[in-house]
Amino acid sequence: MNYFRTLTQTFCVALVALSSAHLLAQTPANYPNKPVKIVVGYAPGGAVDVVARTLGQSLGTQLGQSFIIENKPGAGTNIAVKSVITAEPDGYTLMLAANALAANMALYQPMPFDAEKELTAISLVGRVPVVIAANPNAPFSSVAKLIEAAKAKPGQIAFASPGNGSTPHMAIEFFAKAAGIDLQHIPYKGGSPAITDAIGGQLPLVAVNALEVLPHVKSGKLKVLAVLSPTRSVIYPDVPTIAESGFPGFEASVWYGFVAPAATPKPIVVKLHAEIQKALQTKEVKDRMSSVGGEVIAGSSDMFAALIRSERQRYEKLVREANIKPD
Repeated sequence: MNYFRTLTQTFCVALVALSSAHLLAQTPANYPNKPVKIVVGYAPGGAVDVVARTLGQSLGTQLGQSFIIENKPGAGTNIAVKSVITAEPDGYTLMLAANALAANMALYQPMPFDAEKELTAISLVGRVPVVIAANPNAPFSSVAKLIEAAKAKPGQIAFASPGNGSTPHMAIEFFAKAAGIDLQHIPYKGGSPAITDAIGGQLPLVAVNALEVLPHVKSGKLKVLAVLSPTRSVIYPDVPTIAESGFPGFEASVWYGFVAPAATPKPIVVKLHAEIQKALQTKEVKDRMSSVGGEVIAGSSDMFAALIRSERQRYEKLVREANIKPD
């Protein structure tokens, strides 16, 4: 009898010790005490991946732990998002998300996830503008000329995008509505084949993020008509913004931000936010963001959560009105 009582007491003490150790691991003072995973819903080498690796390196230096990038492309980033939603909410699984996080809730039916309920916003980190690029032989050299041509031939001027419901596709749909024109959308499986066909003259226009067309603009194979950002791009300083082209207040950018599973402890979210803000102020991160055509955007977790909410509502309206379907 005494043996079993002693055994039970020992077992209880062990459980308390394990529980205490687990709680200790969750405190900001001890976080992180093992490597942190940053999930990216795109293949290596793209803008999101580059930004994730740069920030991961800075965070690792600041916090003394490895931040490991795990690429999980597929299903328009839904695979990556769902893997984060179902991960242990302990601060050791994060995601660097982009616009698809908000757009996919409107685009896919049934809704694949609810980012506002199943994830917690940590910090916005930056944005890269969408650009409208044209084949050099296309009969328009500016946004004004494009609008003139589109009004003369409604629905006949085609533009390529990385796919139905992609950020560039949505951006041009928003622009077309604002300009009162009707363009023909040709979706591709990614930005590269879309760019290739625009260069080859199979269609006159392509919409992608600023980084993807840079080498082709430098070689003269494409020309950028406008950057869809509020200010001129550092990598296209001579290209007018969409506002300068007659649409003040209009912008369309690929934004990036960190999210984590919804139940991640608040103190850890607060610590991560503070460390991300610190990393965003380093020259290395600012220079790397500029190199992909973007800019750093600091701000609170609440600001990022509000952006996700407003973007979701904006995409819901566009998807409904334009009857956009995923690939």
